[in-house]
Amino acid sequence: MNANPELRISLEKLVSYIEKENYRGYDPYDGLMSPLFKLPVLRSNKKIRFLAQQFIKRFPLNLRPVLSIKKGLNPVTLGLCLQGYTSMLKVYPERQKEIHEKTKMLIELLDQLIPEGFHGACWGYDFEWEARYASIPSYKPTIVATGIVTNALFQYYQATKNQKAFELCQSAAQFVLKDLNRTYGSDNTDFCFSYSPFDRQAVFNASMKAVRLLAQVYSVTKNELLKDTARQAAAFVMKHQRDNGSWIYSTSKAGKWIDNYHTGYVLVCLKDYQNYCNDYSFEKNLEQGFEFYQRNFFLPNGHPKFYDGNPYPVDCTAAAQSLLTLTQFGEKIMAERTARFMIQNMQSNNGAFYFRKYKTHTNKTSFMRWSNAWMMTGMAALAQFR
Repeated sequence: MNANPELRISLEKLVSYIEKENYRGYDPYDGLMSPLFKLPVLRSNKKIRFLAQQFIKRFPLNLRPVLSIKKGLNPVTLGLCLQGYTSMLKVYPERQKEIHEKTKMLIELLDQLIPEGFHGACWGYDFEWEARYASIPSYKPTIVATGIVTNALFQYYQATKNQKAFELCQSAAQFVLKDLNRTYGSDNTDFCFSYSPFDRQAVFNASMKAVRLLAQVYSVTKNELLKDTARQAAAFVMKHQRDNGSWIYSTSKAGKWIDNYHTGYVLVCLKDYQNYCNDYSFEKNLEQGFEFYQRNFFLPNGHPKFYDGNPYPVDCTAAAQSLLTLTQFGEKIMAERTARFMIQNMQSNNGAFYFRKYKTHTNKTSFMRWSNAWMMTGMAALAQFR
């Protein structure tokens, strides 16, 4: 195995924990699955529901058992684990048969969890939740969930030539083309895909996940419509890059923050677009963006910062995406430091990872998607790095 012993032990403990839980777990945003929110006022008042969701997410103790919230099976968890197992095929060549049995099961589950009523394969979360500008029911699709799942499917296809995995990606491209809304730029030559079919928000990292999916499918089919559409959507996001190389979250008044993992999403999706479409016209944007990312989101000991101006909280999704971004850009040393920091500060004895570490305390709730599946994906990617 091409990994140091500390990383190897940590990854194996984490995968064991995830498998023992059958990929099921709590989520930071699943608070509305409490029976309380089926009551007349609580099931319809968006402000109360949004605030309650945030309160349950941020409370330092896990209120979900008290609120009768059950552990769920999230399609994004399944996708992230599929991506992690795909990396592990290279890390553990002697375990190919065992890993393939698990990936086959995950792909079958993902196929079963595709909601009806859309033009192609797509996925959402297994719980209803309140976004800032939309109320999204359980399993209704977003490009964020769909883009994470299809990235895993495409990586598995690349590693194994599994046709079912690619067929799902090809189908999902139709969801992107036909079901997502578009916000056009001032000259109508570029646009941003919406977060979901139910809103018109211009969220940069979400749109870039659609770009990556179209580019991935193009690399196999050579359908020029996919490449041209992907380029137009990428151009919109590049035009909104700030002078220092960063991207804010979205074009809305409430989306002005800059954080680690959303920046990482934009960078890896742009890099994949370039490679799959053989189009390097945004190379300067990529270089400036990664320079900002490196300079602003890590302390020398590998501590992954959440925001560019604040090292806290330490967050598992941010840390995992840090591992994925750093390895994709060839920065193995900082990736190893980040993995070591997370193992030493954020992993429990049973293998699971805590939610967040603040300056004064650690929220030790362990979330299956947000904490564990993401960290499995990130650490497996680092373990196969050569």
